[in-house]
Amino acid sequence: MKFRGTVEWSGENPLMSLKNTFDGPYVTLASFFRVVLSPHGRGHALILIQSPNEAEPSVELANFCLYDNEALAHFLIDGFLSQFAAYKTLPAMSNLTFHKIDEVISSGDTATEYTETVRSNGREIKLTWANLGMPFCVAFPPEKSATGKHHMPTVIVGSRDAYVSIDGRRLPGVPVPRDLGGQSITSAFLAFSETWVRAET
Repeated sequence: MKFRGTVEWSGENPLMSLKNTFDGPYVTLASFFRVVLSPHGRGHALILIQSPNEAEPSVELANFCLYDNEALAHFLIDGFLSQFAAYKTLPAMSNLTFHKIDEVISSGDTATEYTETVRSNGREIKLTWANLGMPFCVAFPPEKSATGKHHMPTVIVGSRDAYVSIDGRRLPGVPVPRDLGGQSITSAFLAFSETWVRAET
């Protein structure tokens, strides 16, 4: 299958959207990007939301964008993440605190447990996806993609237990059930070989 259009970026985008209860609000959200191709080159970005419903939270509960390529980070936030269902109405997205990444380390495997560790501004943030499921591939057409403008093929690995920690402090929330491309997974999953192709008009 050929996706007609312009490849805007390709890479990885594992994420987790965590709640305290199934029908409650999101309490912690994290979206990690490892981009290998884009108009702004390569790079990493982590958007971490500790206070989803606050534009001006306390310093301890700030909402971050951590980056090693600032132009790429803004490109991903403005053109993509801000249109994801879990993020697009959040007051937190209007006032992120930006810090440069010092180091990114991937560890574990994609069969049992996987971790991205991001060090920035004196903090160590760990995103861990555990109790992983079998991988599967989906390819969303533009009308079903988050932006409504892109073909989006990707390989998904669901996680039944995922969490974020900052300097060893575990943030609140757990994954909740959701459907993705007709597959029953949770709101925490790995996304590899993710490519966004702006459809021809």
